[in-house]
Amino acid sequence: MRTSPVLVFDGDCGFCGTSAAFAERRVRPRCEIVPRRFADLRALGVTPERAEYEVLWVTPSGAVHGGADAVARALLSAGRGWAVPGAVLTLPPVRWVAHRVYRLIANNRHRMPGGTAACALPRAESPGR
Repeated sequence: MRTSPVLVFDGDCGFCGTSAAFAERRVRPRCEIVPRRFADLRALGVTPERAEYEVLWVTPSGAVHGGADAVARALLSAGRGWAVPGAVLTLPPVRWVAHRVYRLIANNRHRMPGGTAACALPRAESPGR
């Protein structure tokens, strides 16, 4: 049984990889940071479609949080000054905006610094949760 959360990101996307490396180096969340292709998604209780759609925070108990909520949980876990923006991201008005901003960035990550055509998400709809 896992004792720490897992942050699953798209390791094939340059923008996502750079973001994960920044989190690991500077933010230092208390979790295991794993590229999607190396994650045991079945053991984590996550579908490949969802893992492709958004960054995921999977708790030791198996709860799965995605997108801006996953980012907020990673920031909260880091403590220090990072917990403040993490907590702000959980507040209802900010959370709603953060979700939209996350989707905007995720849908256009191939256009972000470090992004490539490999970063583009498939045109599929949001996976069921």
